[in-house]
Amino acid sequence: MTAQKTRPLSIDIAAGDGSGRFGAYLALPASGHGPGLVIAQEIFGVNATMRELADLYAEEGYVALVPDLFWRQQPGVELGATPEDWQRAFALYEGFDEAKGVEDVQAAISALRSRADVRGGVGVLGFCLGGKLAYLAACRTDCDVAVGYYGVGIEAALAEAGKIGRPLTLHIAENDKFCPPEARERILAELRGRPGIELHVYPAVDHAFARRGGEHFHKPSALLAHERSIATLKRAIGPQHDLSALWDKHCEHEFVHRDVDATMATMVAEPYVNHIPTMTGGVGYRDLHRFYKNFFVDSNPPDTSLTPISRTVGATQVVDELLFCFTHTTEIPWMLPGIAPTGRRVEIPLLAVVKFRGDKLCHEHIYWDQASVLVQIGVLDPRGLPVAGVQTARKLVDESLPSNGLMAAWRAEVPQR
Repeated sequence: MTAQKTRPLSIDIAAGDGSGRFGAYLALPASGHGPGLVIAQEIFGVNATMRELADLYAEEGYVALVPDLFWRQQPGVELGATPEDWQRAFALYEGFDEAKGVEDVQAAISALRSRADVRGGVGVLGFCLGGKLAYLAACRTDCDVAVGYYGVGIEAALAEAGKIGRPLTLHIAENDKFCPPEARERILAELRGRPGIELHVYPAVDHAFARRGGEHFHKPSALLAHERSIATLKRAIGPQHDLSALWDKHCEHEFVHRDVDATMATMVAEPYVNHIPTMTGGVGYRDLHRFYKNFFVDSNPPDTSLTPISRTVGATQVVDELLFCFTHTTEIPWMLPGIAPTGRRVEIPLLAVVKFRGDKLCHEHIYWDQASVLVQIGVLDPRGLPVAGVQTARKLVDESLPSNGLMAAWRAEVPQR
């Protein structure tokens, strides 16, 4: 995600207590419809970070709504990271009426349910202050699912846990200074094992580990938490996409039709591909289109074949285990850049981790054993090295072939201990 220009709040919502109306930022999926998702803000208001999150979840297929939960104190709050903004944010937090905030979340849920473009259920997703509100929404509102990130003060509301009647996922930072170890342990002890509740503790990260650009942003934890969040939401309210079929269609354009534009059309606006061993691919539409057109789609040898071995389909990604075979009759810039054709046959295991955002492919991580490729084309002598050639591919499809051939100690007589 990249920072966006400030935009006005998009719709007004009537407060449930009749005290007025408050604004909310609305982001729609490309399809124009989808399940509803209320995103409960951090203590900085409906700022660029929250709008970017709404846009991201709209790409995932949700009608995403970020209500202005500080409206009773000051409408339209948008704060950043300056010391003055932090002071103002904490002052707003201290003066926040939590009970009224939950009522406003319910009003936002009801507003989404009334929209024609909301199809399916409505969930609540919250961060920081919003993380606790997501927990309370699971206790007090009619939402269909709730997900909370590093909620502050949940341990003070555990008496309401018995009211939770819908799926709830909580993401907890191990080193969260706003949720010390004793508070975290109380939450885990009270909620762990309850039906429909998932608790995830992220080691060695601090509060706001998922806030991109923030001081404590930790990308691996943020990516894992996002995947778990989408899995929770999809199980409860959708949307459901046939990721396996979408990946097959992408590969058909890529390898059968060799149509770069059709291949790119299956992807998000700014996708990326990373062939891990050689660091080839591209980040963003322009570079990836150039890579596909000039260095990949028409650069594979004519006899290239992909033989599926296994496929695992998750909530947001497909993992393919393949046998990748070709004769090195042309230069292959993405796999063997700068190496002239050798005419040698190559067979290697290959793993593709394919991430989706909604019904569009977001990125690919492609793995293979580069040493095995180099051995098979004759540019790496395997003698004395712990590497193998075509044997790695042969053993993938026939597990009965000998194991441990590279271990001298295995071949020797080893006395029993």
